[in-house]
Formats: sequence, structure tokens, C-alpha cells
Amino acid sequence: MSRSIRPSTPADAAAIVALLAQAGLRPHTEPEHLDWKYWRPRSDWPGPRSFVLTEGTAPIAHAAIVPGAWSSGSRRASVFHAIDWAARPGEAGAGAMLMKAIGSQAGALIAIGGSADTLAILPHLGFRAAGAATLYVRTLRPLRLFDGAGRAPWRALPRFVRGVAGVVAACAPAAPEWRVRRISAEGLEQMGGALPVSGRGTTALERSAALFAHWLACPIAPLRLYLLKRAGRVRGYFLLASAPAQVRIADCWVDSEEPADWRALIACAVAEARLDTQVAEVVGWASDPLHAGAFKACGFLAREATPVQVRPSRGSAMPPGTLRVQMLDNDAAYLHRGRNEFWT
Repeated sequence: MSRSIRPSTPADAAAIVALLAQAGLRPHTEPEHLDWKYWRPRSDWPGPRSFVLTEGTAPIAHAAIVPGAWSSGSRRASVFHAIDWAARPGEAGAGAMLMKAIGSQAGALIAIGGSADTLAILPHLGFRAAGAATLYVRTLRPLRLFDGAGRAPWRALPRFVRGVAGVVAACAPAAPEWRVRRISAEGLEQMGGALPVSGRGTTALERSAALFAHWLACPIAPLRLYLLKRAGRVRGYFLLASAPAQVRIADCWVDSEEPADWRALIACAVAEARLDTQVAEVVGWASDPLHAGAFKACGFLAREATPVQVRPSRGSAMPPGTLRVQMLDNDAAYLHRGRNEFWT
């Protein structure tokens, strides 16, 4: 029976959920969640974001993309991060066939982490190491870390000790000249030019008002966008995502290469996260030294490093220098199990 690759449609939803479940993933099943991830129109990306490999009319593999781009000098490349990648058991090569087809439509594919099976396959598909995204965690309310421990609270003791250590090591709040203001999708034009740029050995993935408009409409986890100002001028921003008992710094930026300014950015994000009295911890990713240093200075503990790999298309190059990735660049900003998942 012939095989073909095509963009998926809402009519494929049940088959996609079944493929992901068979692969041991925890798929979203709510129609609104699937629509937002795969099919809802995006003004920053008019192309399809979900693909199926079919045998006859039956989908046997699926992959979706988080579209993006990076620039280096005068060169700009579109990049995709593949998510929800799965094939029907026993269909050898189906997932690889789909991934190669998707990769041919972009300047590069990015993979951040993945299962053990995925990490074993990626080098054979042409992926090459491009650094790591380190998870940083800071506890805001150590006693909340016992929530969900049930009849075995002693199991939470190591987490509690780490959390207290982070609280003790935390730096002072940002200086008062740094101000924060939350904005909605209707106020995105206020961001101006305070968006990530590549430079000094770092390649940054692009951001835009249209991209943030899509993320602020996420139905899976609420997201809030804040402008960071100093002396009345917008200097940067941070985007917070809410999960059970946890706030994630899904994305952030300040237009400076001064460590003190990055510390102020993270300190302001922590202050906003703390306003939610149900939150036990705040977390974020860093893949470049400047960002990582700001997390450490603000009392965050490094928990684990996730490999970042890139597959450049034919004729394209690897990103020069360190690739800066954030939770916004895949699905880490919103994935959760609907219960406390403390990472401290």
C-alpha cells in the first residue's frame, strides 16, 4: 500500500492522539488544545504545523513543529523544532521518513532533549550537538514542596533542603529604577525593538509581536507577558507560564550584555512569580553563560542539562556560536500533568 505525507487536519485528531498514546507519550486530547498547537492560524507562520505519514488513508506517523528563525549577519534561516513525533509500533523508518520530509522545508531542525530512543535516532538523521539547555530552579515557598507527598513526607526532604539552600543564596531584589508592566496581546506594539538579537558568539532565535500573540492565546497553560523598563525606556521583557504550583520563565530578554542587567531581569521575573501565593517554585532554561550566570546569582539551582541538537538542511550551516534556546522554543512552556511536578 502506498505511503504519502500531508499536512494533518482536525479530522485526524483521534488518529494522532492514538499514535502518541501508543508511543508512550501523554497527548493532549482536548480539541481546543490540539487546535491551538496544530491548526489555529498564526500570522507569523502561514504554513502547516502538523504532518502525518499515511498508508493508504490511515495515519501511521505524526510530527508537529514549533516554527522559528535565526539570523546571523545577513543570513537568515527558518528553523523548526519537532514535537509530538511518533509512529505506529512496528512501522520501522516511518518516523525518520516524516522527519526528513519536514526538515526539507526549513533551513534547520532543532531538537531539545527527547526520549532515550529519540536521542539514539537523531544522530542517524543528521543532527549534530549544539550545546545544552540547563534547567534552573528556585524555590519560593519551601514548605509547599511537601504538597502531594501524602503518607511519605520524608521523600520530599531532599527537595526541601535544596529549596531552602536556594532561598538563602538568593540575591537582593532588582534596584527600584527597574520597573515592570504587564501587557496583553492588544499592547504588543509597546515592545518596540526590545527583542532578542544575535551577537558576541550567541545565536538567538527570533521573536515578534505575532509570535507572542499566539502564545498569549495558549489554552493549555496561562501565559503572562511583562515589559521591563529602566529610565522610562523598554529594555526587555519576560514571559511567565503557570503550571500547578509552579511558574516557568518561558522566555526573557534584556538588551544588554551586562551581568547586572540580566540579574535585574531575572529578579523582576521572580518578584512577579512570587505574587501567586500558590506557587512553590519558579523555573527556567539557560543555554548561554550570561543567562545562566543571572540565574545562579538570583539563587537558582542547576538541576539538569538537556542536549540541544541541530540538523541543518543541505546548503545550510550550523548556527555560529552558542545557540540560545528557551522553553518557548518547544513545548516545555506548557507541558504539565495537571498536578504538582516539583523540579527543585
